[in-house]
Amino acid sequence: MASQAQVLTVTGPDGDRDVRVTSPDRVIYEPTDRTPAITKLEVCQYVATMGEAFMRSIGERPTAMERWPSGWREGMRLAVGPQDRDADGFYQKRLPKGAPDFIETARITFPSGRPADELCPTEPAALVWAAQMGTLTFHPWPVRRPDVDHPDELRLDLDPQPGTDFADAQRVAAVARELLEELGMRGYVKTSGNRGIHIYVRIEPRYTFEDVRHAAIGFGRELERRDDGVTVAWWKEERGSRIFVDFNQNNRDRTIASAWSLRAKPGAPVSTPLTWEQLAEESDPRDLNILTVPDRMADGDPWAGMDDVAHALEPLLDLWESLPGGELNFPPDYPKMPGEPPRVQPSKKVAAHWDADGNRIED
Repeated sequence: MASQAQVLTVTGPDGDRDVRVTSPDRVIYEPTDRTPAITKLEVCQYVATMGEAFMRSIGERPTAMERWPSGWREGMRLAVGPQDRDADGFYQKRLPKGAPDFIETARITFPSGRPADELCPTEPAALVWAAQMGTLTFHPWPVRRPDVDHPDELRLDLDPQPGTDFADAQRVAAVARELLEELGMRGYVKTSGNRGIHIYVRIEPRYTFEDVRHAAIGFGRELERRDDGVTVAWWKEERGSRIFVDFNQNNRDRTIASAWSLRAKPGAPVSTPLTWEQLAEESDPRDLNILTVPDRMADGDPWAGMDDVAHALEPLLDLWESLPGGELNFPPDYPKMPGEPPRVQPSKKVAAHWDADGNRIED
């Protein structure tokens, strides 16, 4: 017999709002050696508890929802595109029909030029509603609704490749912190919810997505110079056992898990903001999960001051201009971009088949 719906009362800027949670006893995460089984109601309660911190991070931002309507289990698969209908989870980039009246949207434009009205959280209840709809991970754009074409966040994604682990990402993050401080910039760090680490820098919202991407490439190349365990190589066959600085996460319509988001991994891990000192002390990011993270807020939100200062990108754009290497590849679903290298694996490239601008020469 299905469990009866429950109502969560969620505090917001305009007072309390009730959000109905159906199938509250549905198991979303199976038990692990770190956590018991986690139900849908517990997921929604977590989002409500963390509502204020969530809003500091993703409030007023166009946000895609990573939805797992039946919960998450080992072996389940996230859809790789809109036609992948056999997957268990999927990205919801357009607000679904039937959303409550208090749910707001922001109009964004994909690289293809097509527009969409995406969830734009303006109060914690909007996030609890999304969790009730099966959302585990929120994927906000690095922009706010008043200006969706000029990012206010630089996102540095330190992605461990095979043969590396969280400890390697910690080491590289420490080097990244030193570099940012030398450039007069402050970075804010969080775990990815898996093995990676994300560093955010608040920037002045006057640069294009391409500018921000180039800033990430410049930063990554300087990290390569300082630590031979770092790479910005786009092709996996060239990365080796190094930490990849995923510069393409700064493209239009490219997002990463928000601060405080749950991840579709065993034990309900959380992408958790930390101080730099806390990051250095962390031995296993799996310990940062749905049960442990709320208690850490007793010490305050490590990202609470992120909006205090917005930095100019010129120091990083200078690195982009001065360090050798030129343009790097865009994701395959992007239109061909000026100066982009050929979109073919280096091991399969035949030089005679490509012109100087990276365009295929037809036989």
